[in-house]
Order: sequence, then structure tokens, then C-alpha cells
Amino acid sequence: MMRLRLLILGLTLGLSASSALSQPVASSKKPDAVAVVRTYLYRVYLHDKQGTPYRVSQPSKFLSPRAIARRQRQGIAIDSLDLPVNPAYVQQLQGLGVKVRGTSRWHNTVMVASNDSNMVGRVSQLAFVDSCKLLYQSPVMPDAVKRTKVESSLFPDSLAFGRYGNGYQQIKQLGGIALHEAGFTGKGMRIAILDAGFRNEDRIPAFGNVRIVATKDFAPRPTKDIFEEHYHGTMVLSTMAMNRPDTMIGTAPDADYVLIRTEDIPTETPAEEDTWTMGVEFADSIGADVINSSLGYHKWDNDTVNIRLRDLDGRSTYISRTASMIASKGMVLCNSAGNDGTSSWHKINVPADAPDILTVGAVDFAGEIAPFSSLGPAQDGRVKPDVCSRGRMAYVVNGEGMITTANGTSFASPIMCGMVACLWQANPQLTARQLIALVRRCSDRWQWPDNVYGYGIPDFSKYCRYLKDIE
Repeated sequence: MMRLRLLILGLTLGLSASSALSQPVASSKKPDAVAVVRTYLYRVYLHDKQGTPYRVSQPSKFLSPRAIARRQRQGIAIDSLDLPVNPAYVQQLQGLGVKVRGTSRWHNTVMVASNDSNMVGRVSQLAFVDSCKLLYQSPVMPDAVKRTKVESSLFPDSLAFGRYGNGYQQIKQLGGIALHEAGFTGKGMRIAILDAGFRNEDRIPAFGNVRIVATKDFAPRPTKDIFEEHYHGTMVLSTMAMNRPDTMIGTAPDADYVLIRTEDIPTETPAEEDTWTMGVEFADSIGADVINSSLGYHKWDNDTVNIRLRDLDGRSTYISRTASMIASKGMVLCNSAGNDGTSSWHKINVPADAPDILTVGAVDFAGEIAPFSSLGPAQDGRVKPDVCSRGRMAYVVNGEGMITTANGTSFASPIMCGMVACLWQANPQLTARQLIALVRRCSDRWQWPDNVYGYGIPDFSKYCRYLKDIE
């Protein structure tokens, strides 16, 4: 979801309308000024993990059996990056009065919140702290915007395409029908979705048979209910998980799903690099196989810290460094390329620039690139996007339970992600990096990739079962 924003009108601070009207008309007394309280979010870099009670020899203390098995299956050793942040350090930070909003095992960082801008000085003086980076500052952070839940049974029948309904064309374009008919529909695979919210997913009857195995909220302004937040994640989920014969079938209808909110709608700040990282690490810890992220960034609310073109090298930004580690932990990331093809930026966003992921561009039903689809290459010359799928007039289920069409690489990515999960189900002997290489290899521009289509549109029917070695 690229730069999706909501305009919130009529938000006021201070006296309510009723209390203001209760003031005597003739009084010259002015109401007390409303104190503006700012919330500051910082990323705290730690020196080390010394003294941690966790051991790489005891991974069950911080990784699920499924996560451990995924590593073992791919010959991936548990290492120091997997160890959680030292809880003693977290306690000392909390002792200073800051609120710990989350941690990153892979980066050894802590995200903290405080209403006192001077607090960062005291945090920086702690012996185990290397440095601090300001991520966010704002007036009082209101509760995240709520949307009234509307239980809907409006789910029209498809007019064509038989059993697959409205999902037919976007699956057929990838050769996915053959993969499904061979019995590979995502069963046993776990797909994590990082997004802005999944409005009404729990109320829409059409999602009734979708297997949701976990949910989590890491957004800068977390809420109690991710199903009251934005509908973008609902549409993303529908392209993969929908399983309504004769109406709409998704690309991985029998997979298990993890719904993770990392995006804050009204703001766009570097804090979302940290919350995205937390979402990825949570997905890793509970044994996700594939991650879909229809999120990307290059412009922040504070223009002085915007991403620069030279940063698109897969290693300059915090979020892209996270993305580049995902395959080394045995998972595959599918990330939308971005919707800036016709903007002055033109290029992919972060973390779409990361190596060892599948960056997904958008095409239409005829396989022609969508004008909005962001372009490559990465700044170090790597081909981007990696592959393409349907993202122009893609069929989705919206937050009111209605089938509709939508545009964006936000939908090309999950359509691809579901098929990747099915391909991995068919070829469980492959490592994450081998699977990424196979998807590129079965694409129609494999021998002559470019920076518009990447390696092209994959044909998953070519490799229902792939038994050869892949470098």
C-alpha cells in the first residue's frame, strides 16, 4: 500500500463542545490553554546481547517448533541474530520511564516512546546503548481511526469462468490452474500478511472458511482490533485466501494465514520501518513460510529524512536490511514494487529494493505492464522488479464483502505470493533462495530481463514438481 492516507476532519483537542457552551456569555475569562503534548518514538541501538538468558542451543525458548523445523529442513543454523534482545536491557530502559513499543532481534534494537524529548539524553547514557535515532514526533497521538463494522452478506455470484469465478484470469495468467489441479493449493503452508488493517474480515461471510491462525498489531499506534482498521489488508487477503467455488477462488485457498498490522494510515514516518521489521520477526517466530508485504516507502512526513534514489541498494535502509535477511531465515518475501511508475519518483520503493526477495510489478489481463507499476533497477544494478502478475483491474473482495476490481502492485504481490506458496508445497525440498530462483527461471523474460517487467510473468505449471538442483 503506497502512501495511502486518510483525511480526518473535525479532530479537536481540549474542551468539549458542551463544556465550551456552558461558559457564561458575558464572561471575559479565557479558557485555559490546551497544553500540546508530543509523543516521541526512538530507535535505540544496543551494543550487544551479553548476559542474555537465551541460548542458540535452546531455540524453543524464542522460536516455535514450526519455525525451528523450517530452519532444519533448509539446513539453516540458529545464530546470534535469532536471540531476543536482552530482557535486562529492556527493563532498564523501562526504568527510565520510557514505554517500550517493540524490539528487533535481527538488528538488536528497541523502539521506545516518551512524551519527554529530554529522555533520549538519559537513554543514550546507558552503558549498553550505542545510539538513538528519532523516528517520530507529533502532537498527542489520538486513537487510530475506527470504522464502524458493517456485517455484510453481499457477495454476488460470478458471471463467468466456472468454478474459479472471478479469480480465474489472474490465476490462469500464472499457470496456476495446473498447479491447483495437481493438488497444490497451499495446504500446510503458512502465509503472513503485513498490512494496514483487515476491516470486517471477521464479519464477512465469504471469509468464513479462511484459516486465520494468528493476528498481531505492531503499528506505531496499535489498536485492540485489527478488524476495525483499514480494508486494504482485507482486499490483499482475498486474492489468496478466497475459497468460494463458482464465485471466487484465490491463489492459495487452502493455506493458513497470519494477519499482522504494521502500517499507520494517517502518518508516514520511519517508525514504520521498525514496525514492519517487528512484523517480519513475529512471522518468522511462529513459523511462516511466505510473507506478503503490499507496503513500500520513499517519502516521509518529514521531508528532511526522505529516502533518496541512491538508497535503493538493498542495504542503506533499515527496512531493506530486514528484507534482505528473510531468505536466510528460510522464508520468501513477496513485496509490491510500488505505484510510482507515472510519478516523478518512477522507481521502486523500499523494501522492494532488497536482494533475495520477489519484488512484484503489475500487469493487466493481457500481460501488458500497468503504467503505474514502479520501475527498476536497484541502484547497484540488480534487476527490479523480479516478476509480474495481475495488478491492473485485479479482482478482490473489499471491506464490505463485495467483489470488485482494484489497481495496484498491492494486489499483484499477493496474487503472486499465493502461487509461490503452492509451488513450495509442491517442492518442499527447496530452500527459500532456491524457490526464488525457480520462480524467476519459469518467467517469460528469464533470458532477457529488463527493469519494467523484470524476469516477466511466471508460468507455474512448468514446475509443478521440480527435482533438479538449483544454484
